[in-house]
Amino acid sequence: MSLKQQATTGSEVNERLAALVSNANAVRAIAAAIEGTLGPKGLDTMLVDRFGEVVITNDGVTILTTMEATHPAARMVINVAKAQEEEVGDGTTTTTVMAGAMVGVGLEQVLKGVPVARVIEGLRQGVRHAVEAMREQALPLGDLEDPRFRAVALVAGRGHEDIAELVITAARLVGKEELLKPAFKLADIVVAEEGAENQVFEGVIISKERMNRQMPERLTDVKVLVVDDALEPEEVEEEALGTEAGFKRYLALQEEFKANVCRLTEMGVGLVLVDRGVADVAEEILTDAGVMVVQRVLRKELRRAAEHTGARMIKRTGLKKEPAELARYLGRAGEVYNDERLEQVWIRAGGGKPMATIVVGAATAEVVGERERIAKDAAAAVQAAVRGGIVPGGGACELAVAREVEKMRGRVRGMAAYGVDCVIEALKRPLAQIVANAGFNPLEKIGDVIAAQVARRKNSLGVDCDTGEIKDMLQAGVLDPALVKIHALKAAGEIAEAILRIDTIIRKREEKQEGGDSGKDGGTG
Repeated sequence: MSLKQQATTGSEVNERLAALVSNANAVRAIAAAIEGTLGPKGLDTMLVDRFGEVVITNDGVTILTTMEATHPAARMVINVAKAQEEEVGDGTTTTTVMAGAMVGVGLEQVLKGVPVARVIEGLRQGVRHAVEAMREQALPLGDLEDPRFRAVALVAGRGHEDIAELVITAARLVGKEELLKPAFKLADIVVAEEGAENQVFEGVIISKERMNRQMPERLTDVKVLVVDDALEPEEVEEEALGTEAGFKRYLALQEEFKANVCRLTEMGVGLVLVDRGVADVAEEILTDAGVMVVQRVLRKELRRAAEHTGARMIKRTGLKKEPAELARYLGRAGEVYNDERLEQVWIRAGGGKPMATIVVGAATAEVVGERERIAKDAAAAVQAAVRGGIVPGGGACELAVAREVEKMRGRVRGMAAYGVDCVIEALKRPLAQIVANAGFNPLEKIGDVIAAQVARRKNSLGVDCDTGEIKDMLQAGVLDPALVKIHALKAAGEIAEAILRIDTIIRKREEKQEGGDSGKDGGTG
C-alpha cells in the first residue's frame, strides 16, 4: 500500500471515529470535573453564574446539574446522574467516574482495532457479572438499632455527626416498614433553615406562613381541612357573564361559596391548607372566625399534612357536601404553630400517620443549601441500606469485584474480552480516585490492596485515607449501601454503552415556527 493510500485509509478511520472521540472526550471531561470531590479527603467545587451568585458544594449531582454543559454526550451523563439521584438518592459521583473510565478504555480498544460491537458485548458481560458479584457481597442489616446504620449515615453525610444523628433518629421514628415502601423517601423530610436548631420534629412542616397576622399564631386540638384546589368560587365564562342568565349564575355561585365557607367555621375547622389561591371573601370570613389559613402549599407538603392529620384532600366543589359527610374529610392536629422567624407553619400530634421532619440548622444563608444536600444524601443512604444491605466502602468492594471480573474474563471468547477490560478498569477507578484525593499514589495503593485482599482473603480491605495503611473497611465503619453501588455500576454501564454505540452525529434541522418560517432552511440558496 502506498503512503497516499495509507493516509487516505487513516483519514477515513478518523472520520468514522470522530463522533466516538468527541463523545468520549466530553464524558471524560465531565468525570474530571467532579472526581476531585470523591472520598473523605475530596474537595469542594465552586459554581458561579453570570450574576456572580456562588454555590460551593461537594455534592456530585448538584455540580452536574448546575454546571454549564452543551455537548450532547455531557447532557446524557447529567441526565443519568439525575436518574441515579431520583432512584437511590446518592452515588452520582461514583457513577460518573466509572462511566468516564469505561468510555475511556472503550475508546482505547476501538482505536487499537477492536470492533465496537465486540467492546459493547464484553462490557455487557462484565457489568452483568460485576453486579452479581456485588450482590453476593451485600450484608443485610437487622433492625434500625444496628450501629452500622449510623456508620452509613456518617459516610454519606461526609463526617457530619450531628446530621448522622438526626437522620438515624428520624429513621427510627418513621420505622422500617415505612422505609421499605417504594413511594416513601426519607430524604424528602429534610428541611434546612438558617438560624434553626437541629432537631427531629415529630410532625409536618409547611414552608409557608399564615395568610395574615390577624389569624391566630398558635392553635391546639384543631380540626384540619386540606383543599386540593383553589379556595375560590366556581368560575363563570366571560361570555356567559354578558348575559342576564350568566350574571345570575355568577351571583348564585358567589353566595353559595360564602355559605360553604361559613359552614366550615360552624363545623369548628381551625386550620385550612390550600393548594392554590384563596378568595378575598374566604380570607375575610375565616380570619373573623379565628381560622388559620395557609395558601399555595407545595404538593408534597400538602400530601404529608393530609396523611399526618388524617384529613382527606377535597376539591372546592366538595365543600357543597352536607356537614355530616364533609366531617369525614376533616383531620385533627394536637398543635399548630406559625413560626414568623422561619416563615413556616409547624403541625404536630396529627390524628393520622406518625410523621417526622428532619430540621437541619445552618449558621448562615451561604451554607443552608449544602447542609440540606448533605442531610438528604445521608437520609437516602440509610434508606438504601435498609432496603438492600451494605458493602465495604472506600472503593474496597469495587476492587474485590474487579478481581472477580478478571477471573471471568478468561472465559470470554474472542475480542469481547477487551470489552470486559472496560469494566475492570472502571471498578478500580473509585479507590484510585479516593486515594489520589487523599494524596497517595493510586497505582501503588491499588496494588497493595489487591495483594492484601488476596493474601488475607478479605474483600473488605481498603486504604485508610489518613495514614495510607491497609485497613478493614467493615471494622473501620466505612460502609456504603449496596443498592447505591449496584445502581451506580449499572448506570455507568448504560452510559458507556450508549456513548460507544453512537457512530454519527447529525445536527437536526430547525423546526418551522407556527405562522412563519424559522429562517434556517426557508431559502433555496
